Amino acid sequence: MVRFSRLPALLLAFALSWMALPSASAAQQMVSVAVKTLNMRTGPGPRHETHWTVSKGYPFKVIGRKGDWLHVSDFEGDKAWVFRPMTSKTPHRVVKARVANLRRAPGTRSPIVKKAGYGDVLRTLEQRGDWLKVRHESGTTGWVSKRLTWGW
Repeated sequence: MVRFSRLPALLLAFALSWMALPSASAAQQMVSVAVKTLNMRTGPGPRHETHWTVSKGYPFKVIGRKGDWLHVSDFEGDKAWVFRPMTSKTPHRVVKARVANLRRAPGTRSPIVKKAGYGDVLRTLEQRGDWLKVRHESGTTGWVSKRLTWGW
């Protein structure tokens, strides 16, 4: 039996441990580049140095925020800041394997329609189990094994 004198302490401990858990939306929030070229900055603001640039569709995991700026991480674990209005919620993936075969239908026996290379951006169109229907940045549509890509 719990004594009433310990009840407030137990409730406080429960509340603090519950608040420490990340929400599902925060843990999984993803964005993709909505503009032709996006600057990847060292800090949240236009005065911060640009480390590199990425092209339209490139996916990121959001790991933090500061005003209209998002702190993001890519499939290689690189981190930078991007201006939120230049991102979208359109799902994309990036090829993380040296080569990823895009196939006519989901399955390894289906004919290859295109070979995508490491870092290629793919627009996610549909998912069936471990297979994704995607559109390559060249315009070719096909199915790719999910395990060869990163994003959403």
